[in-house]
Amino acid sequence: MKFSVFTASTPEWTPQEAVTELSAQGWHGIEWRVTDQADAPEPGFWAGNKATWPLTGLEESLPDIARITADAGLEYSGLGGYARCDNHDDVDRVLAATAELGARQVRVNVLPLGNSTMGGQEPTGLSYPELFAATREHYEWVSSRAAHHGVKALVELHHGTVTASASSARRLLDGLDPQHVGVIHDLGNLLIEGWESPLPALQLLGPYLAHVHVKNARWVLTDQRDPAGGAVWASEWAPLEAGIGNVVTYFKALADAGYDDWVTVEDFSTEVPLAERTAGNLDFLRRAASLAGLAVAGNADSVSKG
Repeated sequence: MKFSVFTASTPEWTPQEAVTELSAQGWHGIEWRVTDQADAPEPGFWAGNKATWPLTGLEESLPDIARITADAGLEYSGLGGYARCDNHDDVDRVLAATAELGARQVRVNVLPLGNSTMGGQEPTGLSYPELFAATREHYEWVSSRAAHHGVKALVELHHGTVTASASSARRLLDGLDPQHVGVIHDLGNLLIEGWESPLPALQLLGPYLAHVHVKNARWVLTDQRDPAGGAVWASEWAPLEAGIGNVVTYFKALADAGYDDWVTVEDFSTEVPLAERTAGNLDFLRRAASLAGLAVAGNADSVSKG
């Protein structure tokens, strides 16, 4: 098993600072955030994120991405793309970039539900059956283009989309070539929507289980009431060791399902400063993997140079 960090969760670091810090801490890899984003007065996860490569002009950035990643001794766990499956031009660009970098796989967003604005995307206003059918049609095209480029397009299990659960993602991709399309199983997102017991969910995905994201979340009781006077709960991101999801139990399910590949962390909690947070997360993941009986690769230097 290898560990990487998705740079959506490292907004305060420039790309060079990100690879330097993560390499020094002993991470195996990095998952670069690739999207055009809004400016912000202060760096944030979704706007003004310094560790994001813009989609506009991405081709010109590829030599820099390759150089700083390789010089730091880091591998790619994939690319964290935001191109939506119905934007064929942008999808083809990120697939081509993934191939050129040798990053193997890239997230290609599915359609969001109703008036959801997941990832800053415009809602479609379509019903779920219409959205699902449209997403399947687009992903058939995505699969063919991924095959053309020799890479894999990834569907993320994400609240507010047509693939909030493993079951829905398996149904979406069923019959497409698992060499070129796959699923990101995401512990934290599933705590908000789409939860299924991890082991059967992972087994259900079968050959489509391609990647794993780990973050954690919790539900908190607000001081609001609904119109009938009922309690209103809200989800919030939590440190890996402090959320509802039990990472050791999750890793045991991964082991039982035969998954022993990349685990990418995207910790959106803010209780601990960034450098301390990423270093602590790596220590925590190594302990959890050991308790789950999963073998972890050596440090970044030994992986990249060995």
